[in-house]
Amino acid sequence: MRAHRSDFIQVLVERGFLHQATDIDALDHLAATEHLTGYIGFDATADSLHVGSMVQIMMLRWLQKTGHRPIALLGGGTSKVGDPSFRDESRPLLTDELLAKNIDGIRRSLSGFFEIDDDGKKGLMVNNADWLDHLNYVQLLRDYGQHFTINRMLTFDSVKLRLEREQPLTFLEFNYMIMQAYDFVELARRYDCRLQMGGSDQWGNIVNGVELGRRVEGRTLFGLTTPLMTTASGAKMGKTAAGAVWLNKERLSDFDYWQFWRNAEDADVGRFLRLFTDLPLDEIARLEALEGSEINEAKKLLAFEATQLCRGQAAAEEAAKAAGSVFEAGTNGLDGLPTVEINDNELAAGINILELLQRSGLVMSKGEARRLIRGGGARLNDDRISDEELVVNAKDLRDGALKLSSGKKRHIRVLAA
Repeated sequence: MRAHRSDFIQVLVERGFLHQATDIDALDHLAATEHLTGYIGFDATADSLHVGSMVQIMMLRWLQKTGHRPIALLGGGTSKVGDPSFRDESRPLLTDELLAKNIDGIRRSLSGFFEIDDDGKKGLMVNNADWLDHLNYVQLLRDYGQHFTINRMLTFDSVKLRLEREQPLTFLEFNYMIMQAYDFVELARRYDCRLQMGGSDQWGNIVNGVELGRRVEGRTLFGLTTPLMTTASGAKMGKTAAGAVWLNKERLSDFDYWQFWRNAEDADVGRFLRLFTDLPLDEIARLEALEGSEINEAKKLLAFEATQLCRGQAAAEEAAKAAGSVFEAGTNGLDGLPTVEINDNELAAGINILELLQRSGLVMSKGEARRLIRGGGARLNDDRISDEELVVNAKDLRDGALKLSSGKKRHIRVLAA
């Protein structure tokens, strides 16, 4: 039996997105009877989003797929301050040039997940620098500062944890929650935005915005959050031993993005299919019931669907083909693998294996390369490397390329150019 009136809330509940909401029944009624506009903010701290943002991105996607309008708010203004939530130290301040570069990269991260149209009727990307950069500080304090109390701010977990650890919380950062609350009011004015969504760490900031809208304009606004995302083993979502799983292909190859999802733990497959794909729930129920080696077919489908959403169908097909060649066919096929190039004169002279592993990106340092070799995880053309002094040169080329591997799942094609 259907539990909710609106398709939007029903989808969020069925797929596992919903954690907290300010007034779920009223929000459900609104989404069932009106065209709802909702937003999520993305601060510009890097030139790409990573998989840790995917839950929020998929909520914007489902908001649009269920007939409503998503807004991706790019934090060109708030990123000049930095969100202090659950951090032990202040974020580094970014230059205007770096912020502009990061904003452009985040636009690319988001562009494939929901439709943005010229008149903004279907979806929007907006930058909060458009209004925050032009605020009069005294007027802001007078009009909005009176609605925030230090007493209330000190009750937020993100603030309490910082202070309990005796880490400094700057006045600059303390203003962040006022700025985020003001964002919600400004979006409500400009676009009749009624809903703010975010991760569970944003609950206090979201509630601030809901209350500010009610106090200064008498608006009824809503907030909801998603659960804290970890893998079945407790690891933080979007992080691997090799670093962040970036959405932009300039930061992470299509193959490595596909492989991240393919390597999902068995216990995560059903949950990830619900959260990170558009597959119907009955099909997901069938897939997560698979056992033994059959669960690998579900993982491949997860990898294909997730990669297709982020990178496009062609990229997903090419990554799946490359993975099949590397892992299943037992061949030395390298097409589709992440590729790095080295100068052919360097290769002719010979390159130490430690340097080559580092330059390939498989390791971050020569020390890490030594540990990889000593642990038996480093391979050249599928042969185990045991000599840390090994010199690789042109005679090691196979069909014009080298294959470097870290363990069984990370592979790089090295070309001489």
